Amino acid sequence: MNCFYKTINSPTPMKYPNRLSSGANNIVIALSEAEVAKLFVGDTRSDIGSEAEKMKYANGVNGLMVKFVRLDFNEELNAEMLVMERLKPMDFRAYEVQLRGLWLDVFEDELRELHQAGFVHRDIKRPSGIGGQSFDNILLTGKGLRLIDVGISALREQVGEKIFEKYLETERKEMAEFREFFLNR
Repeated sequence: MNCFYKTINSPTPMKYPNRLSSGANNIVIALSEAEVAKLFVGDTRSDIGSEAEKMKYANGVNGLMVKFVRLDFNEELNAEMLVMERLKPMDFRAYEVQLRGLWLDVFEDELRELHQAGFVHRDIKRPSGIGGQSFDNILLTGKGLRLIDVGISALREQVGEKIFEKYLETERKEMAEFREFFLNR
């Protein structure tokens, strides 16, 4: 069993069985072969309800974003859980550039569709000060490229047109960088 010890607002370490990954504020664990959970423990600086609503919104537009399953609570871990479908990432470098280009074209079309529907991810490229790889939130799966982590995403109806357009401008620049990375690495 894969275990991870982390202190979250506590002087004593907590054990997280089946840990898959961790971000700036949360840990993701495997629940089953089909489901994972993003844990919300103590003050995580993010709102589980808001994140769930944005994920459901994106899921209603297309299949680019990881699928929301449910909100739950784990008594043993004393953690709120955002339960999602389990994605099985593949290494894109094992595939020809021509095939990667096709996956990328579909990804960009679906991302534009999300933008047109009023959803912007805002975390295509991770800030350099945060651990992990630059494009950790884009995974290649058996169903093509998929997005994870809606933590800082935004909906046009919540932030207004002016702010939404600024977010889109940044996201388009990040997508150009991702295109270069994905096709030339």
